[in-house]
Amino acid sequence: MELLTNILTIIYGLNILAIIALIFFERKNPTLTWAWIMVLTFLPIVGFIIYLFIGHGMSKHKMFKNKIIDDNTRKEYLNEIRTTYVYYVDSNKNQDLITMNTAQSKAIYSQHNRIKVIFDGKEKYEELFESIKKAKKYIHVEYYIIQKDEVGLEFIKILSEKAKEGVEVKLLYDAMGSNKLNRKKYFKEFKANGGKCAAFFPSVIPYLSFRINYRNHRKIVVIDGEVAFTGGFNIGKEHIGKDKKIGYWRDTHLKIEGEGVEDIEERFLLDWIYASREKINDYSKYFPKVDNIKEITGMQVVSCGPDNDEQHIRNGYLKIINNARKNVYIQTPYFVPDETMLNSLKISALSGVDVRLMIPGKPDHKTMFWAANSYIGELLEAGVKVYYYQKGFIHAKTIVADGAVSSVGTANMDIRSFKLNFEVNCFIYNKEIAEIMENQFEEDMKASNQVEINEFSKRSVLDRLVESVVRLVSPLL
Repeated sequence: MELLTNILTIIYGLNILAIIALIFFERKNPTLTWAWIMVLTFLPIVGFIIYLFIGHGMSKHKMFKNKIIDDNTRKEYLNEIRTTYVYYVDSNKNQDLITMNTAQSKAIYSQHNRIKVIFDGKEKYEELFESIKKAKKYIHVEYYIIQKDEVGLEFIKILSEKAKEGVEVKLLYDAMGSNKLNRKKYFKEFKANGGKCAAFFPSVIPYLSFRINYRNHRKIVVIDGEVAFTGGFNIGKEHIGKDKKIGYWRDTHLKIEGEGVEDIEERFLLDWIYASREKINDYSKYFPKVDNIKEITGMQVVSCGPDNDEQHIRNGYLKIINNARKNVYIQTPYFVPDETMLNSLKISALSGVDVRLMIPGKPDHKTMFWAANSYIGELLEAGVKVYYYQKGFIHAKTIVADGAVSSVGTANMDIRSFKLNFEVNCFIYNKEIAEIMENQFEEDMKASNQVEINEFSKRSVLDRLVESVVRLVSPLL
């Protein structure tokens, strides 16, 4: 009994120390701090364990100090050796968004791009695998999740065959997102054929990591400096509807040709060097001059992560919402907005803008559904139209406004994507692309149920209670 008392005393003491650290040392957002204090207070044992894995961030600045310095140095160097393109001067009404993205994240505006928007997993893999098979010089790959299934095995097999042909193949995966891989066996042939792979934030102990935060959530493929892929799809059979629990997987991905490929390649190289520690002597071979694209499609590649104090992609979303005069259509699998984002959506709707939000009606994580629902009521009251996608699971991370500007990428509309994960989004300034995005949203509405405020208000007391509790800790999700 005395031993138990001593153990409990130690645990409560550690909880108190954790709370002190939260308040005086970590200097987190006040909302986030209060959420952690609640968890540590009401769940003293479980809460402290959770805090150990995902809460402490005291080493964050030390962790990324060298990365920030190295990235900035390399970006300056890469910008010097990259091709200089001449752009047409136009009266883009989103010039303020372009200027902001350039100022905050050094995102270069490119103009000569050919962009194909892909909404289906089978089409994405067909396009991706076909492009990889045509590679002559290099293939650079970066994914959060590579599943150990038929799609993942085929993917690695194709990469291995290209490496055997003498094509440079670099593969970067997130150690936690792809933690199901038996990496030695999985990449044995790939490495034997000359392929190189690296893990982002690998665990010292397999399947156990205190770095649950700060994950590399980016999805990037660059081939020969001529074509690039990025968006919501990872690598796995669930994306082609072969996971019975999930069903049809609706996502949005981009195939990009043209000048913007350089910006995606730059992002890959910075991530690769950080994870692999490889010294690259000649960067120029990764930036061939591309002058065969005549289409005019403005684009910026914006990245964000815990190595930046500013939330670059979130700020871009806010700018699009605040600039909108006619409509804003948003799709996201996880909706946990901060106060500023929530208020922007409400103010836009109250101002007469047609604001529509689509989230999964069949979520992959029930907790995230409760978290999203906790915000839905006040959005409906402000006039925002909310839709639950029912055909399967919608994983798209998109926003489109006024038939003029859109964003497609890896960042969910939640605090984790904005602050804790490494993400990348393409901001596209093109009417045709915006129209494609709007049309797809309206098509997805046919497979969705619109949430009516009268019906939503009839939720059970238990549902409301659960949502309220989840909302209090939603900054931690």
